[in-house]
Amino acid sequence: MRNCRGNPNCLVGIGEHVWLGEIDENSFHNIDDPNYERRKKNAFVGLTNLGATCYVNTFLQMWFLNLELRQALYLCPSTCSEFVSYKWQWFYYEPQTICEHLQYLFALLQNSKRRYIDPSGFVKALGLDTGQQQDAQEFSKLFMSLLEDTLSKQKNPDVRNIVQKQFCGEYAYVTVCNQCGRESKLVSKFYELELNIQGHKQLTDCITEFLKEEKLEGDNRYFCETCQSKQNATRKIRLLSLPCTLNLQLMRFVFDRQTGHKKKLNTYIGFSELLDMEPFMEQKNGVYVYELSAVLIHRGVSAYSGHYIAHVKDPQTGEWYKFNDEDIDKMEGKKLQLGIEEDLAEPSKSQTRKPKCGKGTHCSRNAYMLVYRLQTREKSLTIEVPAFLQELVERDNCKFEEWCNEMAEMRKQSVARGKIKHEEVKELYKRLPAEAGSPYDFISLEWLQKWLDESTPPKPIDNTACLCSHGKLHPDKISIMKRISEYVADFFYRRYGGGPRLNVKALCKDCVVERCRILRLKNQLNEDYKTVTNLLKITVKGNDGFWVGKASLRSWRQLALEQLNEQDEDTEHSNGKMNGNAQNKDESNEEKREEEEELNFNEDIVCPHGDLCISENERRVVSKEAWEKLKQYFPKAPEFPNNKECCSQCKILEREGEENEALHKMMASEQKTSLQNLFHDKCRPCLGSWPQETDELYIVSQFFVEEWRKFVRRPTRCSPVSSVGNSALLCPHGGLMFTYASMTKEDSKLSCSVAIALIWPSEWERIQKLFVVDHVIKITRTQAAGADPESTLYTSEPQLCPECREGLLCQQQRDLREYTQATIYIHKVVDNKKVMKDAAPELNVSSSEAEEEREENKPEGEQDPDFNQTNGGAKRQKVSHQSFITYQKQGIRRSTRHRKVRGEKALLVSANQTLKELKIQIMHAFSVAPFDQNLSIDGKILSDDTATLGSLGVIPESVILLKVT
Repeated sequence: MRNCRGNPNCLVGIGEHVWLGEIDENSFHNIDDPNYERRKKNAFVGLTNLGATCYVNTFLQMWFLNLELRQALYLCPSTCSEFVSYKWQWFYYEPQTICEHLQYLFALLQNSKRRYIDPSGFVKALGLDTGQQQDAQEFSKLFMSLLEDTLSKQKNPDVRNIVQKQFCGEYAYVTVCNQCGRESKLVSKFYELELNIQGHKQLTDCITEFLKEEKLEGDNRYFCETCQSKQNATRKIRLLSLPCTLNLQLMRFVFDRQTGHKKKLNTYIGFSELLDMEPFMEQKNGVYVYELSAVLIHRGVSAYSGHYIAHVKDPQTGEWYKFNDEDIDKMEGKKLQLGIEEDLAEPSKSQTRKPKCGKGTHCSRNAYMLVYRLQTREKSLTIEVPAFLQELVERDNCKFEEWCNEMAEMRKQSVARGKIKHEEVKELYKRLPAEAGSPYDFISLEWLQKWLDESTPPKPIDNTACLCSHGKLHPDKISIMKRISEYVADFFYRRYGGGPRLNVKALCKDCVVERCRILRLKNQLNEDYKTVTNLLKITVKGNDGFWVGKASLRSWRQLALEQLNEQDEDTEHSNGKMNGNAQNKDESNEEKREEEEELNFNEDIVCPHGDLCISENERRVVSKEAWEKLKQYFPKAPEFPNNKECCSQCKILEREGEENEALHKMMASEQKTSLQNLFHDKCRPCLGSWPQETDELYIVSQFFVEEWRKFVRRPTRCSPVSSVGNSALLCPHGGLMFTYASMTKEDSKLSCSVAIALIWPSEWERIQKLFVVDHVIKITRTQAAGADPESTLYTSEPQLCPECREGLLCQQQRDLREYTQATIYIHKVVDNKKVMKDAAPELNVSSSEAEEEREENKPEGEQDPDFNQTNGGAKRQKVSHQSFITYQKQGIRRSTRHRKVRGEKALLVSANQTLKELKIQIMHAFSVAPFDQNLSIDGKILSDDTATLGSLGVIPESVILLKVT
């Protein structure tokens, strides 16, 4: 049933149904039964997933069920065994080494009373990131290597050699010379066989490919020591010995050269429960029949996400179990069942149908590791937990029992409190309605609902949100209040406190009267709107009318309605929602109105001087009757009779504006004619090659030139430029901001080529006549010829101080490392001899632009395939610079001039992207995998894939050398 919102007498559907009738005891608490966390009889113990550690859990369960490994670990000496020899000390012991953590973990998996345990101590000891999923196969290799290194230091041979005995086999790389038949052999150990599954359907096919012969011919010929020359040869792998536990890694996660990342192969592979390895062995005189003992599964289609689970056979009972972190399921009938895991995997685009599997065989497209155990008739081991470890297990079991008892007691107390609350609520709800003629109180519906909601303990009653400006119950708040009996209200205020109480006399009479008045005015507004609309159709004759703004006429009804709503809101006095949880509504509306600063009625035709505006297009004349109706709603609106003259000051300004426009047009035309080459940017001088026809040049701010060009183009819209503003080029001490080198080197990393403009002497004479010149900055041929490239040019002003120069350089360097979407160039190096030549493009090409154009206009077939730009012809990015220069708009940017070189491509990059991401871009542009790329810039090798381009010194227009391995 729903509650009648707006009816203060309706007390149905406010949450009372939870408390009426009989209630299940479990509803009185949200505490789970602690016995659910208890280990069931003859069940295995699960492992908590710490975020992304499911891959660790699968290996731990598999290693735990390797009884020989578990027994050897138990025999390994530990500081724990010495520490707990004193009974009073065992309580404080914690494992320290990785081996001790693994011992303790295995002991808990064997004898803990918990349904699952926390492996965080072991994971922390390994230094693993619990939030990042690692490569499961790589983890297995590294951990086995670490465990073998740790156990090899033990004196007991059963402990020292357990990893080699259980997991280590031998194979040989054998190369046979085709000319003389000489055979060279390199013996190597292995802990797992890495099998390629691409293109195969059966496990045996994968093993056959692993051992197949490889021909060494052509450039890949083998140097034979007997023949003392390169000869054709064959190479293959021979299996010499196999371990008790054979780990077969199915290479599902392979590198994708298209994306630069790993991808998962979701192809089906068939494998049998019994595997005879004798056909694959070099010597056939042993027992090589293996039986399947574990299948490790990866759910999902991506190599970087998904979930790991393990199917492992119990060596003591022969029964199969599925280990999924905390959850462990026993499979029916002592049979491995993978079907459900295959169904849970996400479908891939090229999904193949699952092949049929015969008896004793299985198929999987998610298995990434198969574990086989050598078939033996020996009885299964019975392993006891050593006493020192059992003491630690008992300590944890005691803690678990204490927790179970504590949770059970909390549940019991919650049930007791809930029963008391249940009876109390049932009794109070019966007496909640106020009987006719009896005293009553108003109380918030929201508070009542919280009182009936056991999950949120009620706060003190707060009725301030329902009060009007007179301190009484606002009539608009009745819709969110409920009328309850005085008896229940007394109980509530005694139990929970709060206030103020709102009884039968609390409703505000003044607010009710005001509300009725505003409702009548709103109804009258609708009638008056029709009347005014008809009056506006009458043509006004003579001077009887009044001027009204057209915008005001279009929106007068809305303005009047807003005024009435404001009056209505002024009668409210609210501190927000119930219990004061929200911002004051009136305050927020007032702030909004102040921000908008909208014009009032008829103010749209008031000029800045407070008189009638001169534009007749913005106003019209209405009749006297229409104006009087409008004045009823807007008594303070400005009034302008029909015979009212327009503002005299505005008329004068209008005339002056027309005269100024004509003057600006004439001024712009004169300046353009006088400085035509400067306006069109033609025949400009260059410091790089001093012009022969003059001995001196002048310098002005480029900002001045740009602003002046804007005025000349649009004299009626832009203000005329009065001053050259060369102070922007000087530091606070009066010295020029730029060195001679920064003004001549076009490709300098700190170029100022867009911050200054060079002026011919004849142009300078005209500029002095047309503009106010604050600083004369001149450079002569003599100065240029004898200038130190790093010296600072100056006139009669003091030279730029070192502090200013240093600050400018630091700011420029910082800006160059904070760019986004800028262009850099990747230059492919063919051999080491070309590195120096290609490192500087300006040294590698002719200065003739005609030669450059001929290169660009070559037929498509003749162009270098690595020469065309990528990213749709990436444009060079401007790099802005803010300093203490007066004109903040002026920036120091790199020159956008970069001559193309063969084997070079342009890429769009940002300073915050990593070197790894750049390598992916290079891979798409040059078809070179990231691991085959050797990158360098200015002789510095770029090797840290996680570093950002900004931190590596890669700036816009940089040229990075790419050498392919």
